[in-house]
Amino acid sequence: MKTAIVLFTRDLRVHDNPALTAATDEAERVLPLFVLDEALIGSSGSNRLAFLGESLRDLACSLGGLAVRRGDTVAEVVRVARSLEAATVFVAEDASAFAQRRERLLRERLDVRVPSSNSVVGIDELRTSSGGSYRVFTPYWRAWRRAPRRAVLEPPHVQLSSGLDLGELPDLGAGESPARAHGGECEGRRRLERFLSDGLARYSDRADDLAADATSRLSPYLHFGCVSPLELAHRAAGSEAFTRQLCWRDFFLQLLAAVPSSETHDLRQRRAPWRDDAEALDTWKAGRTGYPIVDAGMRQLREEGWLPNRSRLIVGSFLAKTLGVDWRHGAAYFRELLVDADAASNTGNWQWVAGTGADARGNRILNPLRQADRFDAAGDYVRRYVPELAEMAGRAVHRPWLLTPAVDYPGRIVDHDEAAARFRAAAR
Repeated sequence: MKTAIVLFTRDLRVHDNPALTAATDEAERVLPLFVLDEALIGSSGSNRLAFLGESLRDLACSLGGLAVRRGDTVAEVVRVARSLEAATVFVAEDASAFAQRRERLLRERLDVRVPSSNSVVGIDELRTSSGGSYRVFTPYWRAWRRAPRRAVLEPPHVQLSSGLDLGELPDLGAGESPARAHGGECEGRRRLERFLSDGLARYSDRADDLAADATSRLSPYLHFGCVSPLELAHRAAGSEAFTRQLCWRDFFLQLLAAVPSSETHDLRQRRAPWRDDAEALDTWKAGRTGYPIVDAGMRQLREEGWLPNRSRLIVGSFLAKTLGVDWRHGAAYFRELLVDADAASNTGNWQWVAGTGADARGNRILNPLRQADRFDAAGDYVRRYVPELAEMAGRAVHRPWLLTPAVDYPGRIVDHDEAAARFRAAAR
C-alpha cells in the first residue's frame, strides 16, 4: 500500500510500537495521527491533559511530525484517510467501551488493523476453560505467566506522508498538581532505566513501605503508552513481585473489555446500601479525616497527581468501607486528579477495595491504624505530607488524638472500630 494511517491513542511511543512498525513494514508512507476527541477531553482531569500534551510534543519530535485533529475520532480519521486516499488504519488494541465503539465504527468505513500494544499479553488472548474472561486473579496469573510473548520491537524508520497540514500541537495546560510527573517517551525511558538499575532489586522488600517511595512510578507512562508494558515485563522478568503488578494491569484490562459496564456498575452486588454523605466525601477529599495515614494519601494525591498502590488501598477502603460512601465517588475523584487514571485499573482497583469487584474476600476492611503501623512504621510518610504533624516523633504521629498536650489537628470523622463493626453486620 502507498499510505497508511497510524492512529495513536494510548501508545505514545516509537519503541516497541506494533502499530507503527506494522504500518512502516506494509506502506510506503505513514501518517501518524492523534485526535483530541471532545468526548474524552471533556472527561479528563487537568493533570492528565497536561501530561498528554507533553507526551504528544515528545512523540512529534521523535517521529519528525505528528498530525493532530480535534473532534470526533472516527469522523476525523475518515476525513484524513479520504484526503490521502489511504484505506488502512493501524490502531492499538484497547479495552474500554469507548475504544471498542471507536474500533467498531472505524471498521465500518476502513480497513483497520489492531495489534496488541497496551498490555503484556493480548487483552483477549487468555480464556478460561469454559471460554470466558477471567474474574479471579490467581488463575489468570498462572495462565499469564505461561503465555508466549513476542520480541520487543526496535523503533522503525518512518517515511512520513506529505501533502497534508499536520495542524498545531495543542497546549493542554500545566495541570493543577505542582509536583506531578511530566509526560513523554523520553522521560518515561529515563525513569524506566533508573528503576531497572536502582529500584527493581529492592522492589519486593520495599514497594509497600510508604516512606521509602520505592515503587517504579511508571504507571502514568504505562497509561499513556510512553513505555511499553511488554518491554518492561521482559526487562523486569527477574522480579516476580513487580511482574505480578503488570499482570494485575492486564487482568483489569481483560476484565473491562469483557464487561465494559463495570466502569460504572458493580460486578458484584453490595448487600448494604451506600451512605449518601457529601460532607464525609468532602472531608476525605480534603485530607482532613483525622486519620493521618489517610490524610497523607489524599494530600499526596492533590500535590502529585499520583499515589503508591498501598496508599490507594488505604484511602479507598476508608472511603468505601469505613465511611460507607459509594466507590464511584472515589473513582471519579481519582479520575479528576490522577495522571494515570486508567479506566481499567482505576475502576478495577476501586471495585476490588470496595468489595464489589474481582476479590474473593470482598468483605475485608483495612484498618488504617494497622496499615499505618505496618507500612509507615516511623511515621515519615505522614510527616512528609501532613505538615501540621511534622514535629511529632515516631509512630505517635498516627494517633494525634492521644497526644498530650493536644495538637491542632482535625478530630476523627468516625471511629474506625465502630464503623468496621457496622460494615460487618450489614455484610452478613
